[in-house]
Amino acid sequence: MQLKQVALVAGELAPVREKIFDILGIKADYNDPGVGEFGLCNSVMSIGETFLEVVSPKEAGTTADRLLERRGGDGGYMVLALVDNIKDVSKRIVDQQMRKVWEVDREDVSAFHVHPKDIGAAIVSFDEMRPSNEWLWAGPSWRDRKSSNVGGITAVDVQAEQPEAIARKWAAAFGRNFHLEGDVLCMPLDDGEIRFVKAIDGRGDGISAVEFSVTDRSAIRAAAKHHRLIWSGNQITVCGTHFRFRDPG
Repeated sequence: MQLKQVALVAGELAPVREKIFDILGIKADYNDPGVGEFGLCNSVMSIGETFLEVVSPKEAGTTADRLLERRGGDGGYMVLALVDNIKDVSKRIVDQQMRKVWEVDREDVSAFHVHPKDIGAAIVSFDEMRPSNEWLWAGPSWRDRKSSNVGGITAVDVQAEQPEAIARKWAAAFGRNFHLEGDVLCMPLDDGEIRFVKAIDGRGDGISAVEFSVTDRSAIRAAAKHHRLIWSGNQITVCGTHFRFRDPG
């Protein structure tokens, strides 16, 4: 099971997209027409073998629109995990009495979303791709659109008023264990990690940070300076989300 994609939500897509392009070193993205089903427009960006998505509501009353209102602006939206056997995951979700809010089963993909009220903090999507080395949601030729400043998404932070309670729900859904590192609860996957932290910013439960492996730190710093972003330790804030950068290895 891999941490494959993280989705953010923005009130306005274009300015956020431009800023992320500059910071992460992205030249082209993919607009998935399928998200129109949810009243959204989007941008899917290839980050190594992982993906960063920004969605924006194009009509009122969408889940994304309500999330923007609830959390007071742009922020995290969804975590997507690549799985080997969607049937096993589906059984685990049913056994945990968690609801599915969307499901698809086709020749090239089987996937479903877990209700955020059941798993807590964010929408979670479990996706089985056929073949397993593809990622349908990034469109054709996604390998030709990889970022130049970062090499992949290595972790996502989920903040909560009660992080241990949320960690237990996610661990049950993912079939994984979590452990304490300092004051952070960490749930490793086969590739990537989900971290659970205390919500201290007044925005409530939700995705609070995305961590990237760095391939060109000087370019990231130059872009951050151009956009007048303030560094806090090893991170900046983009789309209401902390972007944290770590050196590989």
